[in-house]
Amino acid sequence: MHAKAESNKSRKNRKIDQDTALIEAINEGDHDLFAEIVKRYERPLYNFGLKMCGEQRDAEDIVQETFLNVFRYLKDFRFETKFKNWLYRIATSICIKKRRKSKFAPDHEFSLEDFIPRDPAAEADQLPKWAALPIDTVLSEELYNKLEEAILELPENYRLVLVLRDMEGFSTAETAQILNLTPANVKVRLHRARLFLREKLKGYYHEQ
Repeated sequence: MHAKAESNKSRKNRKIDQDTALIEAINEGDHDLFAEIVKRYERPLYNFGLKMCGEQRDAEDIVQETFLNVFRYLKDFRFETKFKNWLYRIATSICIKKRRKSKFAPDHEFSLEDFIPRDPAAEADQLPKWAALPIDTVLSEELYNKLEEAILELPENYRLVLVLRDMEGFSTAETAQILNLTPANVKVRLHRARLFLREKLKGYYHEQ
């Protein structure tokens, strides 16, 4: 078990090192290598955009605009954070702007407090066991479409936290950094988002 954990850590460190080496080479003038950054993150960014917007065209726009901004500002990146975190922070900013400009964006997004009773005990750091598990381990594959629909009903600020934490695999600290929130706020929003999904999918379970 220990050896496996070390192996996973090594693979993760190698990817970080590869990002660093690529960025340094690009900033030194080898701009052709930018295609490697695109190849590495194009699909994950597209999936992120699709989960956030629900439209292929919007997801494609988010990918394109993200890489344009990365190329424009890469020389200013100083490795204060992981490159992937910086990349998703740019993508998140573009996604928020696109949502606000969209004709399909609601005039006023509801608050989850309207649907989930505010219970101080439920907002403690220690989440219930079911809520502490990633969504994809709680729900079976046959619920995927229902899950997508429910995610798109979430208010944007809750959806971002849920997608980054449960689907993109960022830690609480990384999600807080990407969204410029405190870790405590991330935990509260994630907990409420998971509760909302549980309520939305409850009917499906009863039908089955």
